[in-house]
Parts: sequence; structure tokens; C-alpha cells
Amino acid sequence: MDVEGPVLFEFLLVLTGDPRGIQRLPDSFAVYVEGDDRPGTMHLREASSGFYRWIVDVIYDARGKMYLHIGWEKFARHHSLEAGFILLFSYFGDRDMSVKVFDETRCRRDYHGDNTDEEDD
Repeated sequence: MDVEGPVLFEFLLVLTGDPRGIQRLPDSFAVYVEGDDRPGTMHLREASSGFYRWIVDVIYDARGKMYLHIGWEKFARHHSLEAGFILLFSYFGDRDMSVKVFDETRCRRDYHGDNTDEEDD
């Protein structure tokens, strides 16, 4: 996808503890996507990139809290995420989300640039 559709929901996630461990998503987002029959996966991609997708399993606890689980560790390792980083998630519907990563200096990290001529893996 070269052009992102309208953003339906956005939230920030501040990484604490082990950034490669499961990550709890905001309760308001869990309620928002509950209308989509509690998705079992989310498709993550870097913002401004139509490729480099990660399929991440979503799990829910007994209280209805939503977490990114299997697949998250690969995403976190690829992006060298560390505690203190801030992630901006933009949800486009149909389990599709883009992620912007900001490091400890609060500057956005650019992993692949906005060059769409890169080879799609």
C-alpha cells in the first residue's frame, strides 16, 4: 500500500520493561476494535511503507485487556526497540496498522526512508 487510507484510531505506546515482551494496548483501542469481533491478529508496517509487514497475534486476558504477542518480538528486534521509545500506532481498519518509532531523544527513527523504489521482501 503506497497511500494510507484514513486513520480510524491512533494511540501512543511508551515502551517500559522488556520491549520484546508482550505489549498491552490501550483499553479504548480494545473497545474500538471489539466491533470487529476481537481480531486475532494485527498487520503492522512501518509508516510510509507499503511493505515490511509483520503479522502479530493478538491475545486477550480474562478482563478483556488486549496484547500484542507472537510476532511482536520479531518486530521489536528488527526495529531495535528499547525501553523509553515511543510508538505511534495508526489504525486503518481491517487489522491494518502503521507504526512510527521515536527513540529516547524523541526523534522519529527512519528505518527504510520514504523511498518506495526499494525492493519488496
